[in-house]
Amino acid sequence: MPVKEPIHGKKVVLRALCDGDAAFFARWYNESKVMFQCGFHEPTTFEYELKKIQRPETAEEEWYAITDISGRIVGETGFLRMWRHWHCTDMSMIIPNPDDQGKGYGIEAGRLMLDRAFRYHSMNRVSIGVVALNTQAMKYWERLGFKKEGIQEQGYFHNGKFSDFIMMRILRSEYNLTV
Repeated sequence: MPVKEPIHGKKVVLRALCDGDAAFFARWYNESKVMFQCGFHEPTTFEYELKKIQRPETAEEEWYAITDISGRIVGETGFLRMWRHWHCTDMSMIIPNPDDQGKGYGIEAGRLMLDRAFRYHSMNRVSIGVVALNTQAMKYWERLGFKKEGIQEQGYFHNGKFSDFIMMRILRSEYNLTV
């Protein structure tokens, strides 16, 4: 796999994941709120996160660490499934530390990823699934231009309770590629 070049924004840099990121993910992905919001059903370990980072990416996925301009990691984003023949992909975005939320990192990283999906990968559609009880995430995806397109009623189970799972998407024709 060729070396992945960093993608620079004004507030964030999207760079290849590296071994040093495993401690960040192992710490934050074990927080109960993050586990709920992201649909993680089992705790993780440093070793598991390191193994995920070290496995080769396939043609159907593309992952980045999100860092602030100084290089401090604040999250992770990626395309977890790319159906190139259909010009469709699913996207993921996680900024787990509440201290890093609301600072524009997620919006800029999301726009950089959408630009990559539509320009570089020639995608026509980008999808996301969101737990309905995660109202913060719902607002985030809507702010990026995603629209609700379906509801999986009671499609998510956490802590003894069911929640709807909201399917959202944005089409190339709806996204402003001049930004």
